[in-house]
Order: sequence, then structure tokens, then C-alpha cells
Amino acid sequence: MPNTPGAASRLARALAIVLGTEDLPVRLRAWDGSEAGPEDAPLIEFTSRKALRRILWSPGQLGLSRAYVAGEIVAHGDIFAAFAAVSSTGKFAEPGPFRMPSLGEIRTLLATGVRLGALGTQPVPPAEEIRIEKHGHLHSKRRDAAAISHHYDVGNDFYALVLGPSMVYSCAVFDNPGTSLEDAQAAKLDLVCRKLGLKPGMRVLDVGCGWGSFALHAAERYGVKVVGVTLSNEQADRARKRVAEAGLTDQVEIRVQDYRDVADGPFDAISSIGMSEHVGRAPLGRYVAQLHGLLRPGGRLLNHAISWNAGPTPEDPDSFIPRYVFPDGEMLSLSEMVVALEGGGFEVLDVEALRRHYALTLRAWVQNLEYNWDEAVRLTSPGRARVWRLYMAASALGFEGGLTGVNQVLLQKPGGEEPPLRRTEWL
Repeated sequence: MPNTPGAASRLARALAIVLGTEDLPVRLRAWDGSEAGPEDAPLIEFTSRKALRRILWSPGQLGLSRAYVAGEIVAHGDIFAAFAAVSSTGKFAEPGPFRMPSLGEIRTLLATGVRLGALGTQPVPPAEEIRIEKHGHLHSKRRDAAAISHHYDVGNDFYALVLGPSMVYSCAVFDNPGTSLEDAQAAKLDLVCRKLGLKPGMRVLDVGCGWGSFALHAAERYGVKVVGVTLSNEQADRARKRVAEAGLTDQVEIRVQDYRDVADGPFDAISSIGMSEHVGRAPLGRYVAQLHGLLRPGGRLLNHAISWNAGPTPEDPDSFIPRYVFPDGEMLSLSEMVVALEGGGFEVLDVEALRRHYALTLRAWVQNLEYNWDEAVRLTSPGRARVWRLYMAASALGFEGGLTGVNQVLLQKPGGEEPPLRRTEWL
């Protein structure tokens, strides 16, 4: 429908200022039913003046995100198309400090707020937001445990809806885009086992073991003994149940334990799949030293981690991801990670980039969430379900656009047997 008189035209100007663009990339519908913007663009609806008030108080990624999580902004139709349109301005395609509007733009925003009746006290953030700093010093054990609990202790049944039967919360490995998520996750787990050179009787440490999927796969298919550690009580409970149901209690031990407290090495191999993003830049050397000390000479480490591919890594504790998804999480570049691992005494055997695979994985998770939306809301909250939808869809776009990547770095501790001459051992 054509542009209609009402709040939408003024709202469109305000949103354009926040996005830093002259050409609004979305169609806007305001709370009074009026519409403005390109007719063929994805439709974004502001259901309440409170959404504009949030943006006036936080004119950037956080304000928009809060309004979306609160249900005051609704993206109609294809969620990927809507988020891609907003990200196309360059303001929300990446984390990091947001460019504040100029003084003149702030005056325009305030004038818009007055005319639309949106001024008022700062709205209380949605309940799903966390201020992690109240839990202690950055990357202290107490604060890391609180950060992990915020993200992972939201209900095992909720994660089962999103992840599917595999219960694997990391990048899958697809033979082709038509591969099922379950087959792709099984392929990833087996690839890690082959890269680590697992053989019957080996003792393996799985750092950040999640719901135990890798530990189960390695024990059942390769005959190894696995110690899995996690900081999430809910993950540990479900993992132990799965281990018992599989009849593998004599091979798999699941602990609620900080990796820094593991002291019963040596291990023949160590897997760290999607865990080192939680470690942080400053403690990375300690992380590498701890794993190096726990590994026997000649043993292998597989470090699977998301990387930041777009220049200097951004840091903004007031953006969406640290407030709602991964408190204190830090994405490092691949080069930073490799330098730290080599500097800690490891030899790099192989690096495999899986960027496109994570985009496919995330799209599959979003599809699962959308298909099970009502149940996901029932198990958590409408806001929590919207957090996961926003984070996973936006992350998929980040991988597709090359802003982020994910890499498996295979390493060996010097000593013991020589590494293989070629990759044929695990291809």
C-alpha cells in the first residue's frame, strides 16, 4: 500500500538517522496503522511508542534490540530478509561501538519523540537482559559460571527444539547444502574424532562438553574414555542422562567443573569445540597453557572456534550479543588464536575453515525455532525466543557476509610419535 499519513513518516526519518542512511531499507508500519518506506521492502512494525522511546534513550543497536526482544518491534515475513535489510546500512552488520548521532540528529530525534508522544523515562530493559559485571571481575571463575548459566541454563527442552536430536551446539559439517542437520552434525563429530586420531583405550578430555554429544560419539564409535567438563548444571544433568541411556557410564564421565580446575591429566587427546570464545583475549595464554599441561607428549588438541574476520576485533559491552546472548564472550581473529596456540608450545598440524557451514547450521536452527515457535515460547518466554531468533538469524548473515568465520585448528604437543605426513588420516 502507498505511504499513509500518520506516525510512520516521522518514524521513518528517525529510524534513518539511527541507521545512518538516507534511503530507508525497510517498509515501516507505525502503531497507528500508517506506513512509510519502499513498498517492496521487508515490513517492520513498531507496535508501541515505547519502541521509539527505547531508541531515543539508546540510539543504536541496543535500543533497537531491546525493542525487538520486548515485542515492540515486529519483523514480518522472512526474518532473514528483514535483518539483512537493516544490516545493509552497515550499522548492525557487526558488533562494536555504535556511531552516536550528531547534535543536529539528536535534536531531530528528540523533536520526533515530542511530536509522536514518545518521550518519557527510560524503559526498563527486558527481563532477558543481563548485567554480568555484578558477578565479579572479568573472567573470574564466578563470573564465567554466571555467563555460562545465562546462556545455557535456559532449559534443555528448549535447546532440543532448536538443535534437534543431535543436541550439538556448534557448527556442523555439510557434504552439500541439502545435507540434513543431523547428518551434518554426525559428520562434524566424526571429523573431530579422526583429526584427533582416536583409538580404543585412549583417554580424552572434552572441554565445554555441552550435552555430551561428542563424548558419546567418541566413546561409542572409537572406544575411548572421555571426561567432559561444563559449567552448566542443566547441560551436565542431560549429558549424564544420555550417557546412562547409552550404557556408557564406564567410559564417559561428565563433570560440572571449570577447565582451569582439571588436574587429573595426562590425556591422550583434547577437544575444545565452541568453548574458547568464552575464554576471552586476556586469559587465552592461561587457557593454552592449561590444555598443554593436561596433554601427553605427542597428544593432539582440536580447537574449534568462531573467529572475527573483519579487521580489529570490536569490543562493546553495551551491544546486543554481550547483553543478551554471550556475556563476556570475545571473538578473536584466526591469526590471534594460532599465535597463542603456537606460543604455548603446540605445533599446528592443520587449519580448516568452516564459515559457510556455520551459516547453513544457523539457518537450520532458525528453521527449527520457527517451526516450534509456540512450544519454544512456552518453555522459556516470548522475549527469550525472540533473543534466539535475532541472534541466530543475524549470525547467519554475518557468516554469509564473511564478517565472521569458524575454524578447526588441529595441534600436537611435541614429543611422542611424529604427526602424519598427509591429511589422509582424517579426510
